[in-house]
Amino acid sequence: MDCLCCWSLSKPFYLLLFLFSFPLMIASAAFNLSTISFDEGYSPLFGDGNLVRSPNGRTARPLLDRFTGAGFISSKMYKYGFFSANIKLPGDYTAGLCVAFYTSNGDVFEKTHDELDFEFLGNTEGKPWRFQTNLYGNGSTSRGREERYRLWFDPSKQFHRYSILWTAKNIIFYIDDVPIREVIRSEEMGGEYPSKPMSLYATIWDASNWATSGGKYKVNYKYAPFVSEFKDFVLEGCPSDPIEEFPSVECYESYSRLESADYATITRRQRSAMRKFRQRYMYYSYCYDSLRYPVPPPECVVIPSEKDRFRNTGRLRFGGSHQGRKRRSRRRGRVQVSSIEYDPDV
Repeated sequence: MDCLCCWSLSKPFYLLLFLFSFPLMIASAAFNLSTISFDEGYSPLFGDGNLVRSPNGRTARPLLDRFTGAGFISSKMYKYGFFSANIKLPGDYTAGLCVAFYTSNGDVFEKTHDELDFEFLGNTEGKPWRFQTNLYGNGSTSRGREERYRLWFDPSKQFHRYSILWTAKNIIFYIDDVPIREVIRSEEMGGEYPSKPMSLYATIWDASNWATSGGKYKVNYKYAPFVSEFKDFVLEGCPSDPIEEFPSVECYESYSRLESADYATITRRQRSAMRKFRQRYMYYSYCYDSLRYPVPPPECVVIPSEKDRFRNTGRLRFGGSHQGRKRRSRRRGRVQVSSIEYDPDV
């Protein structure tokens, strides 16, 4: 593992992250995005009293207290799109928290749902947030495709833009204008590539049973309320009826615009920034987790140097799909995992 994978954090660590991250910060120019207000694209999902909106409707603050979390959902479903927001996470002690920004259709397709995730995982005081990306297609919840990372900045100090591009050809996860993960559709993935209309969700909730060091550190409500902030919302795509068999003509035109947008193409500088990010800040990839997958899933491209770097990382606990989490939350502690000999989440 490189030096950033064996650390104990204090405030000076963020200076080190800044120095390492400078090439990422200059990698690309800002995207040309049209933002919308909350009411133009979203509605409350749960915890209405804990979803605070600014008077001008440009900012939403989902919070978690000892009674409930909160969340919101896009008012429409989209087949392919670009989903984005500027997000600031809670600070100080955040162990056990999960702030999620994701797409899903689990309410419509209960057994064959699709999902694309950003999940931000809290930590003990003085240690940084971590996050993971994941995807499911056609109900493939038994085959998690998680990657887990550290950030090169403190996400509780200022807003940063997090984005998901989803087309018929590829999926790109962005932080600001830096691509951090690309999934290219392949024949090997088959129906496990997300392909049905999805809604966009944002939630904050108690994930004490897995989010921080495999559940070792829980949410401490002495520090509540835990407040996340979302603003500068972007919803680009074609609103779609999930039961329509064929898209409308307008949707085909939307797909074309989506695939020709500046965020749909990774430039050479962006690809270099993505490679540097993954070398420095990614500390887990499902493709190298031999405990979960003795044979790597078919879409994985195994790179020998990466395989050696991740050889000890196959002992993390994951929360799984967002679908059905209310049921799982009543069965805390029943998830079976291997004994943790090495825990890169600490």
